[in-house]
Amino acid sequence: MTMTINMTTALAVGHRDRLMRIAREVSFEAGTRLFEEGRPADRFWVIRSGTVTLDSRVPGRRAAAIESVSHGELLGWSWHFPPYQWQLGAEALSPVRAWEFDAEAVRGMCARDPEFGRAVAVWVGSVVAHRLQAARTRLLDLYAPYGSGHRV
Repeated sequence: MTMTINMTTALAVGHRDRLMRIAREVSFEAGTRLFEEGRPADRFWVIRSGTVTLDSRVPGRRAAAIESVSHGELLGWSWHFPPYQWQLGAEALSPVRAWEFDAEAVRGMCARDPEFGRAVAVWVGSVVAHRLQAARTRLLDLYAPYGSGHRV
């Protein structure tokens, strides 16, 4: 079961409109690495079209694909939490069009308007919780005895 945490359902119209005023349209070709685990997280995206695969480094193995992000979804949450370093990696699976946001500008908006900041924090926190569960399940499927991603 996949759960989509779409910006249009996660943020009220006024908060979404405010955020979109600082959006910048960008595009990426298939195969483009958008970010790498452990590097500075200074921006984030909302996907307009295409798909991005999130992955995690696993010592002694190739990176494990964790989840895919597509239309309307938030790509990147590490920008919201110190030390502002990517916790996963990301690669465009197909051509991607997205809205890009400057993390420092959004953090500033959040600090100046607590109501807006809370709305963004709840949105980002929901995405973090979902991605943590997806990562756990995927890693258990790949590496646990008998490949069980479900608790017994």
